[in-house]
Parts: sequence; structure tokens; C-alpha cells
Amino acid sequence: MLRTMLKPRWLGLLGALVVLLVAFTFLGLWQLSVARDDAQREAIAAAPLQPPVALGSVMVPHSPFPGDASGRPVTMTGSYDAAGQVLVADRRLDGVAGYWVLTPFVVDATGVSGSARIAVLRGFVTDGTGGGPAPSPAGRVTVAGTLAPGESPASSSAALPPGQLGSVDLARLVNLWPGDLYNAFVFATAESPDSSPGVQRVPPPPVPTGLTWRNAAYALQWWVFGLFAAYMWWRMVRDDHRRDQAAATTTDTDASPAGATT
Repeated sequence: MLRTMLKPRWLGLLGALVVLLVAFTFLGLWQLSVARDDAQREAIAAAPLQPPVALGSVMVPHSPFPGDASGRPVTMTGSYDAAGQVLVADRRLDGVAGYWVLTPFVVDATGVSGSARIAVLRGFVTDGTGGGPAPSPAGRVTVAGTLAPGESPASSSAALPPGQLGSVDLARLVNLWPGDLYNAFVFATAESPDSSPGVQRVPPPPVPTGLTWRNAAYALQWWVFGLFAAYMWWRMVRDDHRRDQAAATTTDTDASPAGATT
């Protein structure tokens, strides 16, 4: 069998088979990665449908943003820090250009020593010249909203006037606001009592969904193709080996002398 495998034609096909197996393996792993990403997107898509929970049960200050927490409804009690309020420029709502009103919220019972803040997107305004509407300067507020991860830095932030940012860049906010900072921000949907008059609530962005099992099936399909190609190569070599054996047996029979008769 080994001698048959070492024939040039089968060695050439073996090289092609190895290339196919490597390609099919990587294609399967890629589809499996897509399937995992889709599973995460499905978890994210299901997050807004879950009942609201306290912010502290989802994350704590400085902790990484949970992968399945985008759109998760949360509630929190504390007070706004009006002095730290900023506007996020170049935003649109219902086709109208304007600004997001982003205010630090000092959270009660964060589980860490000292105060901790989380950025709350209180709403949308069209006038950015007056710094936006100020939150109530004092008093405890209960905020309901949905979680979102921070945004990437904006290249245009340096050209904006003081008090404005180009994105919800948590790396910049941690240098602007004192104390610990949550690695997230909140799309506020309700406040009690309402301390955001004059702003239009910004609906949380929609989350994508995925087809996990379809991509997992694609991954399995690529690996089955690879196994089938390997099987076909082995079968062709085996059949060739059997033909060689049959030819050798026929040759030996033809070459042997006739047996003596009695």
C-alpha cells in the first residue's frame, strides 16, 4: 500500500489534498467564529426584552463592559453632577441636527469606596450655544434606561468648543469627571422625578440579530467536505493498490510452469 501511495500521481494529489484540508479547516473555523458572533448578537437582541434590574447587578465601576449588556434595561438612584455636563456634537434625531445631552450621574451604592459616576444620555437638543438644559442641581433621582458601551474617539473633538465632545469617549470623560467611572453609558428613558425638561429622549439604537445555527452548519459542512476529499484520495489509492495486486497475481500465474500430471 505504501508503495502505491508513493507513486508521483498520488503524491501530487496528496499535496492538493493537504491544501484543500487546510483551506476547509480555516473556512470552517471562520464560520464557527461567525456563529459565535451571531450567538452574542442574539443575546444582545434579547437584552432589551429582559426586565429592568439595578445597575449594580450588571456591572461595577472600572469593570469591562459585559458582551451581552448592550440594550440591557437598568435602573439606578443617585444625583446628577450638573457641573460635568457636556454636549455630544453632530447628532441627528428624526432627521434634525443637534446635540446629545450627556451628564455624569453619581450612583448610590456602587460597591466601591467613594463616589462613582456613569454617563447618562438624558436627551437631544438642537441648540448647543447655551450648554444645553441643566439637570436639577440637587436631589436624588431614579433613572431608568438602557446600557451601551462607550464610543470610539472622534477625530473632530479638538476643534469643538469647550463643553462639547465628538463622541461618548469614556477615555476622555474619565479625565473630565472626578471619582470612579463606569465603563458604559445609559440611554435614559425615564426619570423620577423628571429633571430633564426641554430635552427629547433619544431612543436606544436597534441591535442586530444573527443566525447562529446556520453558520455552525456551514462550519460543519466545510469539515465534511474535507473528510470526503480525504476519503476519496484514500479510496483511489486503495483501488490502485488492488489493481496492482491483481496484475501481479495474474503475472505470477502466467509465468509459473504447468503442473505435472499423474
